[in-house]
Amino acid sequence: MSWRAWCAFAALGIIWGIPYFFIKLAVQELSPFVVAWGRITLAALVLLPIAWQRGSLRSLGSHKAAILAFSTAEFVVPFAAISIGERWIDSSVTGILIAAVPLTITLISRFFGVHEQLGTWRLLGLATGLLGVVALLGLGTISTPLQWAGVGCMLLATVGYAIGPLIIQRHLSDLDSIGPIAASLLAASLLLLIPAAMTFPRTVPSSLALSSIAVLGLVCTAAAMLLMFYLVSHAGASRASVITYINPIVATLLGMLILHEHLGVGGALAFVLILFGSWLATRGTPQEPEGRRAEAST
Repeated sequence: MSWRAWCAFAALGIIWGIPYFFIKLAVQELSPFVVAWGRITLAALVLLPIAWQRGSLRSLGSHKAAILAFSTAEFVVPFAAISIGERWIDSSVTGILIAAVPLTITLISRFFGVHEQLGTWRLLGLATGLLGVVALLGLGTISTPLQWAGVGCMLLATVGYAIGPLIIQRHLSDLDSIGPIAASLLAASLLLLIPAAMTFPRTVPSSLALSSIAVLGLVCTAAAMLLMFYLVSHAGASRASVITYINPIVATLLGMLILHEHLGVGGALAFVLILFGSWLATRGTPQEPEGRRAEAST
């Protein structure tokens, strides 16, 4: 990767490590749907005028289905699911579970026409990462029914986050990134509008909750999505998703140092196994999508 891609990689790894901390703060006062809708809408309000001025929205007519699918997979489902789940589990546990995104991408990429060769090391990585998930869930970190419900929300979010980059790589990587991002955010905002309106607070939230939404929308969504599109276009879906090596480190440090969360033996073991498994599972050079290879050969 180029030095620009490495800089984007480092920045995105840190930026996507902090949402779980701010979500944890926001859901103390606001409903999960309001948190998800608020960050998405704020990001859309920032990016739509820029996309319009650049003319990036005019070329999206033939990509409506891909944009709607990306909006649902990358924004609607994960943002709502994570906000719901963090009412019951720690932000550090959330960050560790989301670290399984590269494993999920490796498992499902072939269904999206992205054929990256699975060798011995990648299969070993998948097994190691899944063992880490088992360790996290089976060594006392998760025990109550509500915590298990929170885990289910995170696993749903993980699948969504895995599908999103694959949609980009397969259908949207040739577009000016800000156009699909802005359109997807607008679609997600509209999809979440009704559940957010039904659970809107009756009193004005505190400055802490409002500032948390601001950070989530401006930094963790608007800026982060621009960086993600850039990385997927230059490094492939699996390589770009390796930012999840950094995410759980940031999430765990914030959770333990500021929110006083306790990770435990199971969490620490899972942390190491999932990150090591993800590294093994994403080794090798990403291959081009099947459609693009076919176009190149004609």
